[in-house]
Amino acid sequence: MFGKKKNKSIEVNKLSSLIADNVEIVGDVIFSGGLRVDGRVEGNVINKGDERGLLVLSEFGCIEGSVQTYDAVVNGTIIGDLSVGHFLELQPNARVTGNITYSQLQMDCGASVEGKLVKSAEPAGTEKKVVDIGGATASATASASTSAGGKS
Repeated sequence: MFGKKKNKSIEVNKLSSLIADNVEIVGDVIFSGGLRVDGRVEGNVINKGDERGLLVLSEFGCIEGSVQTYDAVVNGTIIGDLSVGHFLELQPNARVTGNITYSQLQMDCGASVEGKLVKSAEPAGTEKKVVDIGGATASATASASTSAGGKS
């Protein structure tokens, strides 16, 4: 029961591209496979087409724009909406200012979200769960809001 971790649903071996910490890109980035961002992107970051891409944003990385991907591991800053089709992991240094749409979410203590969390891919006939956490630390607030079924 305790001490066992479930296997994560992300294939980390998919990383094929890197935006290094000394790189700043102004404009949209469209990727396939995997992308690690240690630098700065001022523009949208989009996973190409129907591919199951992975975005890894390190604690040094920053994206100012919308992000759309299949899987994501975030430990840096995103200023814009984040849409993850499958699995999203928000690590302790993650800072997201914008709305997040996800299917599966893992949020570590210390991660913060200023915006709404919207769970997608619900079976037909069920409503989406929306959690408004307006600037609070998301790890504690999201769990409390979700279990209470209301706003924090």
